Amino acid sequence: MNIMDRWEKALKKTEIIRPRVKPLLTFATTEMPYIFLAESTLNVGDTIVREGKIYAEKPSIIMPENLPHFEGFEFEKDLETTEDTITNLFLVRGIHFPSYKFNNKVQSLDLFEGSLKTAEDKYKGRLQKKEDVHTGLVMGPEDCWQLSVLIFILTMVAKSADRDLRNIIEDMHKKRKPS
Repeated sequence: MNIMDRWEKALKKTEIIRPRVKPLLTFATTEMPYIFLAESTLNVGDTIVREGKIYAEKPSIIMPENLPHFEGFEFEKDLETTEDTITNLFLVRGIHFPSYKFNNKVQSLDLFEGSLKTAEDKYKGRLQKKEDVHTGLVMGPEDCWQLSVLIFILTMVAKSADRDLRNIIEDMHKKRKPS
């Protein structure tokens, strides 16, 4: 399956069950924990559970607009493609990521013995019980989990865009005012 087909599959099958409530930070690195659930293709009837964190870091040097950098997504290993191909896919599709470094750190990869719906209920309940507003709960296809996680990031970026713009303008006004 080529990358365009995988992208279409991820778009159709990714569900953000519980979005992160906290917006992205405008002027600092944002840590975005997530739990990703997928039906196991090897153990039919069971669920793959990936828990990880994505760090959205502002670049330390000035970068061209809409040129993100992705680390830790295993594009070469799992999708047989490169970061450049993924970036080009987004550019061609008119999808704009900020020029941040998105660093994915998978903390655990487990098999939940039970259906996707049972896993969804368990993890949603766990997040609600802990009153966790930082962690997103995402479901999607196992064979393109990275793209589902990127869709999660895109929704967070879009959700934060208006607030970020206001913060940037406010910061510019503060810097212009004489002391």
